[in-house]
Amino acid sequence: MVSEAARVNHVADLSHATIGETLLVAQYLEEKTGIPFIRMDQGSPGLPANRYGIEAEKAALDRGVGSQYPPAAGVKEVKEAASQFVKAFIDIDISPRSCIPTVGSVAGSFGSFIVCCQRDPQKNKVLFIDPGFPIQKSQLRVLGIEWKEFDIYPYRGEALRAKLEEELAADDIAAIIYSNPNNPAWISLEEDELRIIGELATRHDAIVLEDLAYFAMDNRRDLSHPYEAPYVRTVARYTDNYMLMLSSSKIFSYAGQRMALVCISDKLYERHFPALGQRYHDTGIYGPTFVASIQYMITSGCTASTQYGYAEMLRLSCEGKINFVEDTREYTVRAQKMKKIFCDNGFGITYPKDVTEEIGDGFFFSLSYPGMSGSELVKELIHYGVSSINLDTTGSLQQGVRACTSRMRDELYEVLDERMRQFKADHPF
Repeated sequence: MVSEAARVNHVADLSHATIGETLLVAQYLEEKTGIPFIRMDQGSPGLPANRYGIEAEKAALDRGVGSQYPPAAGVKEVKEAASQFVKAFIDIDISPRSCIPTVGSVAGSFGSFIVCCQRDPQKNKVLFIDPGFPIQKSQLRVLGIEWKEFDIYPYRGEALRAKLEEELAADDIAAIIYSNPNNPAWISLEEDELRIIGELATRHDAIVLEDLAYFAMDNRRDLSHPYEAPYVRTVARYTDNYMLMLSSSKIFSYAGQRMALVCISDKLYERHFPALGQRYHDTGIYGPTFVASIQYMITSGCTASTQYGYAEMLRLSCEGKINFVEDTREYTVRAQKMKKIFCDNGFGITYPKDVTEEIGDGFFFSLSYPGMSGSELVKELIHYGVSSINLDTTGSLQQGVRACTSRMRDELYEVLDERMRQFKADHPF
């Protein structure tokens, strides 16, 4: 039946299937058999959307915002709230002007890749600090942009410096991209590593695209208090060459509304690049070119009502009236329970620690099984009603799979335990 599911859904190779392909196979098998799957494939939020955002959107529509095109650079309310939010939870000063709403971080990264790689003809590649989000490499395929990549697993701490120096030596890297906390492994770059990235980005004039989709979801520290330390870690403390991507999808469970922010360093926003001016016949100033000549061509702005919804959630978070960190702590609980079941049945955590401490528990984690490659494991788990993705599709060189906690339900823990006990019995090591 697994072979049938792959054939019907035109999945050529289950061992290297994309997230979308794995999702189709799992859905097919679930519908065909009536047997519930443990869905660890797609990282879609598993919590209700924030009610303050919903009410603010409704109010905006009632005011009539649906009849007018929104400004290309975003409505004033969301830009001002974004600037306050960055100050409250990261302790970084970015003006409202430099906070640009985008149709999800996917649209944000798409436009960011374009502006980064067109600003200087000598810098035409993107460097991925992997493992990472596979969609971003798919975007570069669409754009025809080359990339370089390396798995950070053996390069944590000070070892990262020499590796980055090697990758940046040719001075052809336009942008460096990573997620923090990380999708898929949930590792988090520590302060010294961010300092290294920032220093080398400045020295080699590379722009850091810091994907903060899982903002403040590293629950090893209490990051829930606005304008109080500890703050969310960021490369923005160590370079002016940065674009921060802040998504509403996970922290406010607002994925269906496709809303995010690209927050650009004020100094980078104002930089002049002759190549941009020549291409777009504009001033060649980085920020305005990104907004008007690139991002607007992709999405024509963001849904007006959703911008007001996002603005309200950001504003109330800064005032301490929304504790989005506590709201998402359910993922930590799920990860702890799921990890215990897997580890009790012979599995290991593929990326078990950061430089100085064990990784936290949250939206994702990575799994390995003795004697099995990632390709073998992802296929074998399907036969036990567990869908995941191979780590090699994320740029990882380690053997394992990505597990997502978002779709886990209370009634499935016992089911998962039963299936993994059977898995261990069938696969002795």
